[in-house]
Amino acid sequence: MNIFDIVGPVMVGPSSSHTAGAVKIGYVSRKLLGENIREVHILLYGSFLATGRGHGTDRAIVAGLLGMLPDDDRVPYSMEEAEKQNMKVTFGEAVLKEAHPNTAVLQMKGESGRELEVVAASLGGGRIKICMIDGLDANFTAEHPTLIVHNQDQPGHVAEVTSMLSHKAINIATMQLYRDGRGGNAVMILECDKEIPEEAIKWLKHLEGVNKVTYYSMEEA
Repeated sequence: MNIFDIVGPVMVGPSSSHTAGAVKIGYVSRKLLGENIREVHILLYGSFLATGRGHGTDRAIVAGLLGMLPDDDRVPYSMEEAEKQNMKVTFGEAVLKEAHPNTAVLQMKGESGRELEVVAASLGGGRIKICMIDGLDANFTAEHPTLIVHNQDQPGHVAEVTSMLSHKAINIATMQLYRDGRGGNAVMILECDKEIPEEAIKWLKHLEGVNKVTYYSMEEA
């Protein structure tokens, strides 16, 4: 346990879960998309939906999507900043089953046209969990550099990815594998002890059978 587990994060806003955590959800989602956001539809669930406006959850998520951190003085004015940057923001209600009460669904479109859907939950104390990416389970905390590989469920893909990381002297902290059915779509989530070089990410994207590679870096833009 560290001091932030006791006193909470440095932040702007009344609630670590509804404000600081919401900012981080937006911030991590932006980094997963990997580019500036032109349009976003934000769906709120549970307590986020019921009390989020009063806690500034809507503004907090938008602030994160703009690249702000929880202690940024501009967080309360993120809607105005989004308008200045021509980022279209809409809100709605998320229909989910057995989700964490502080959950948001972010449907994003970047300036290049790339689209990404992220389902994330705020766990309290400024901590979050990325629950799903583009409809597939993810379940990582964004506290380590994280590689997400969407691929066809075929032999050899896991070995290719882990061999690449070994070649780059990158240790795997945790690894999760999911698939929607034998021979269908699969995803591997690897939380690593250090950053993965950009050229390695590009190499993975060109592997046969790999549909999409998403990378969450801990480095600040």
